[in-house]
Amino acid sequence: MEKTPSPFIHPTAVIDPGAEIGAGTRIWHFCHLMPGARVGDNCILGQNVFVDNKVEIGSGCKIQNNVSLYNGVVLEEDVFIGPSVVFTNVINPRAFIERKLEFRPTLVQRGASIGANATIVCGITIGSYAFIGAGAVVTKDVPPFAKVLGNPAKQTGWVDKEGNSSTQPPDQ
Repeated sequence: MEKTPSPFIHPTAVIDPGAEIGAGTRIWHFCHLMPGARVGDNCILGQNVFVDNKVEIGSGCKIQNNVSLYNGVVLEEDVFIGPSVVFTNVINPRAFIERKLEFRPTLVQRGASIGANATIVCGITIGSYAFIGAGAVVTKDVPPFAKVLGNPAKQTGWVDKEGNSSTQPPDQ
């Protein structure tokens, strides 16, 4: 019988009681997982990744350095998150108004990729295998296999499962 690989957790990472980490997952320097965070099998969390309560990360995800996943973010399987991507969870924040009951969920579907320094406004869905360009500011839903770029992000084409660009939607 094959042995299931244990997760690797760097000694500087903080894993709060109640966080769940799947087999074969690697969690690197200065990461913090809150109680209730769920990370699937064979994921990689780069340096300084924060995973809040009620965040779900599917198996096979790769999250690069300096990413914070706030309450309400769900990443399905095989999602790539580039370095310093920003997720939000409140649409109209004010320091002097408590809005924890107004968090809006964000869903990133299977196989999607989000480039470095992109900003994802809460309450949207990024479709399966979509490609978000580096630095894009995503303010609305992104269809499956769409390629979006810019601020605000606009669809400029399509990508296939392997990430190859096209002017036509791929055969799904």
